[in-house]
Amino acid sequence: MPEGPSLYILKEQTAQFVGKEIVRAEGNTWAIDTTRMVGQPIVSLRTWGKHFLIEMPTMVVRIHFLLFGTYRVNEGRDKPPRLSLGFADGSVLNFYACSVKEIDQDIDVMYDWAADVMSDAWDPAKARKKLRACPDMLACDALLDQDIFSGVGNIIKNEVLFRIRVDPRSTVGALPPAKLRALVQEARQYSFDFLGWKKEFTLKQHWLAHAQKTCPRCHIPFHKANLGKSNRRSFWCERCQKLYG
Repeated sequence: MPEGPSLYILKEQTAQFVGKEIVRAEGNTWAIDTTRMVGQPIVSLRTWGKHFLIEMPTMVVRIHFLLFGTYRVNEGRDKPPRLSLGFADGSVLNFYACSVKEIDQDIDVMYDWAADVMSDAWDPAKARKKLRACPDMLACDALLDQDIFSGVGNIIKNEVLFRIRVDPRSTVGALPPAKLRALVQEARQYSFDFLGWKKEFTLKQHWLAHAQKTCPRCHIPFHKANLGKSNRRSFWCERCQKLYG
């Protein structure tokens, strides 16, 4: 599943389409009437966490890439797109294996931009307040809660907890104030580190915990398990990552 930084790259790569009028809209999606997009200019392309938002004068289309979604700019794949947009200059934007949905309300009301770790509107104090309201939540679930850390996915979760030396099974309410601040700070910091490495095509080379077998600090095997309500894979070292609570 693409994480927030990957969507940030998508927004940069598709900035060329802002202001252009859609002359063709088709695909194998049944969720929206693609003909309504034809003739409309793209007003803005925005991201909120793992959501990619195509804003037009009379409608907003949300793309969610689910587990295996992909996109192509000015090229295609050997499979039919879920949504394909064409423009008068011959440029194209294709989406595959994703969820396509029309949003029928004001996105500035619907989305809490302050929760998006990649946004200029990101508010760490608000994130800490939300965390303190969920003292029984596991740290591994907290980082994946999109209402608190929009854009954080499983890679970032594992790496952040390793950076701040917190066991993923720790409860939020048991974290000392300094660790709670570190959790919030590193969720954003690692997201931008992720962005830089992704652009360099070196992301996997920087993984210290995610999908790794041995702790680089202690040189002992990592523990691996599907944890929390999210039931996502966690990797942690029982020696250097402290269990709180």
